[in-house]
Amino acid sequence: MLTVALTGGIATGKSVVARILERHGCYIHSADQMAHGLMNPGRPAWQKIVSHFGTQILNPDQTVNRARLGGIVFSSEKERQFLNSLIHPLVLGKKRQVVRRLEKEGKYKIFVSAAALTIEAGFARFFDRVIVVHCSEDIQVRRLMERDKIRRGQALKKIRSQMPLQEKRGYADYVIDTSGSLEETTRQTDEIYHHLLADYRQKKKKERKEPPAPSRPTARQPKGES
Repeated sequence: MLTVALTGGIATGKSVVARILERHGCYIHSADQMAHGLMNPGRPAWQKIVSHFGTQILNPDQTVNRARLGGIVFSSEKERQFLNSLIHPLVLGKKRQVVRRLEKEGKYKIFVSAAALTIEAGFARFFDRVIVVHCSEDIQVRRLMERDKIRRGQALKKIRSQMPLQEKRGYADYVIDTSGSLEETTRQTDEIYHHLLADYRQKKKKERKEPPAPSRPTARQPKGES
């Protein structure tokens, strides 16, 4: 199975691209949904989050109020790093379990992990291919304001808390620009899907010829660096 990271900045259109790839038969794994589940009461991260941030981030039913937590972590690099260092390894562990299960079942050729912070977390090296979704900052801001019902300043704070899109593109095997119409995004995604199928076939061919390498994978670097 070919493992693919689908990443990019917040509100750049990753979900749209993921839906198109899903229609092609790819398995889509949402890191955000998994992270939210890990923060439910009684789950691994809940107690640590509450102990660190306090009970003021909880709803009456003891679930984490994501808006309150987000207001804290998007305003503080230190708090953001704490949360990411807690959640990201748990998500990666769960993701590996899903990949192993799917490989045993043999139903899918392409596994796609949709996650905004794959590169920032240092996890790009765990994937065979990386797709970076991007758009202009003006469009990104507008989409985020509409999606989260927030003001421009709040949207910019969220966007600029992440790695710049131009820097992320340096890690990409494939890029998709969602600044245009849905039809144009679909065309680009369809084209990349066919490239991924070719990558899958090449990986299978190589696996038949070579035994698994015993060494650990090296960290993926931005394209063009050695």
